[in-house]
Amino acid sequence: MQSTAREFPLRARRALDDVQLREALAKAQDGFVGKRQTSIDAFPEFEALRDRGKAIKDHTLAYLDVYLEQFEKAVIAAGGQVHWAESAEDAQRIVTGICQQAGARRVTKAKTMAGEEVSLNEVLETAGFDTVETDLGEYIIQLAKEPPSHIIAPAVHKTRQQISDLFNTHHHGGRLKTALREVPELVDEARQRLREKFLTADVGITGANFLVAETGSIALVTNEGNADLTHTLPRVHVAIAGIEKLVPTLDDAACMLRLLARSATGQDTSTYTTFVTGPKRTGDPDGPESFHVVLLDNGRSRMLGNRYREMLRCIRCGACMNHCPVYGAIGGHAYGWVYPGPMGSVLTPLFTGLDDSRDLPNACTLNGRCQSVCPVQIPLPDLLRDLRRQQFERGLTARRTRWVLAVWGAIARRPRLYHLFTRLGMGLLGRLGKRTGAFRRLPFASAWTASRDMPAPQGSTFQQLWKQRQRDAR
Repeated sequence: MQSTAREFPLRARRALDDVQLREALAKAQDGFVGKRQTSIDAFPEFEALRDRGKAIKDHTLAYLDVYLEQFEKAVIAAGGQVHWAESAEDAQRIVTGICQQAGARRVTKAKTMAGEEVSLNEVLETAGFDTVETDLGEYIIQLAKEPPSHIIAPAVHKTRQQISDLFNTHHHGGRLKTALREVPELVDEARQRLREKFLTADVGITGANFLVAETGSIALVTNEGNADLTHTLPRVHVAIAGIEKLVPTLDDAACMLRLLARSATGQDTSTYTTFVTGPKRTGDPDGPESFHVVLLDNGRSRMLGNRYREMLRCIRCGACMNHCPVYGAIGGHAYGWVYPGPMGSVLTPLFTGLDDSRDLPNACTLNGRCQSVCPVQIPLPDLLRDLRRQQFERGLTARRTRWVLAVWGAIARRPRLYHLFTRLGMGLLGRLGKRTGAFRRLPFASAWTASRDMPAPQGSTFQQLWKQRQRDAR
């Protein structure tokens, strides 16, 4: 997927004007946030589990070379093959080569963000393979010719009516007289179309939620079972995953799975959790004849040695974007690449370059919700601030912004001057907004008030109110 993060301001403005998008995002976010909270409230050990998850990932990253070698040996011992992809181009070449060697015509795919990262669909289709997404959300956006807008719910931006219209157009040529209205109808419609694809696929491609070093296993997590059909029915199974997905043991994987399900969808465990170890053995009723794991670097090794190492703890649960007010307002497509939301605002500059994604680190209010819900405690606000600092130091910030920040910095470093300006500003805004209680337009803040009202201040600063309460308490 080609990065269009440079177009973030334009995409964000369009998203804010999209009524259907806002409707879809509001419903989805309420569901994700509420279900996660309910699940965690019922599991008092969750914070201790977060500590353990963070420790597992930190330990693995500290000895990543050791565990990668152990994983490779275990995969080979189980009858599989390991391929090392230093770049996106390497991954494309390796996967295409496996499909060609297998004489494949049809390739089925389960959802894989690593596959999206290296534009696997586009490459396979160009090479002549009939490539079919089998995750319902991914299948919907494949029909719509759109990239995913969320890492666990790719079609979260689509309303039920839009999905119904897509199925009518692609499955029935627009001739369906009665629209598919209910969720079970839409799911059954997709199931009927995908069944034949599963049964006739030559190669199945999946991601891997975790890689287990001690056994050479990959862990697959879905709520639809499509990943199981994708890896068991075709003759060849290819799993592509970033090198950071590694954990040392099956016990460690179990810990991470408990964190993943609760953080992503608010479930105690996902409907289907499968460990795959090598190809089919003698006596197995099903399974692939050959098993390949493609280990993707694509810039991750660089992150191991710098400030952004902590980002490699990410388990791709999506909790940070579910709780992000910016993502909730504009959706995932505005971010312009594979990874949206807070985690994407860090990863995209690291993977594609800060020059082409300079606006993303600034698409954040620094409210800290992302860090508070991250199951492996990644300090996302700190990393975003560090990217902003780099941007400023490299002169990538607009001249007007640099001038405003310089003035603000000069005032903020002088407490008396700062308090004077804030008292005058809050007093003036409090009087001007007293009648309506909000501002629809503000000088120098037209972008902020273009799609929302700004509540009018009370007319006093926080320190003034605090001092008044102290006096009243006496």
